Amino acid sequence: QVQLVESGGGLVQPGGSLRLSCAASGIIFSFYDMQWYRQAPGKQRELVAGITKERSTNYADSVKGRFTISRDNAKNTVYLHMDRLKPEDTAVYYCNGQGRIIATGKNYWGQGTQVTVAS
Repeated sequence: QVQLVESGGGLVQPGGSLRLSCAASGIIFSFYDMQWYRQAPGKQRELVAGITKERSTNYADSVKGRFTISRDNAKNTVYLHMDRLKPEDTAVYYCNGQGRIIATGKNYWGQGTQVTVAS
């Protein structure tokens, strides 16, 4: 059974930091490109950051210079370190894995973790 389990969300003041984690099980993690998405109330889900199996990274313009995505293949975990958080970063954050090589076509989502930025 494939599971992506996010953790690390919570309430933080503007300017603060959080680190989200997404632990994967049931997949060959090193064969997957991993992404973080977010969805704010009344808005569409948007891509925040991605990291390929080769560890190339990409970021939404709104988070460049503030967020850092990384992965630890030994722990089957992808992280999103978020600095200088703003109220507009408030959303449910979702982990997504897209399979490559022999896992091509596989696409999995986590259940999401709430991030609230407020004073």
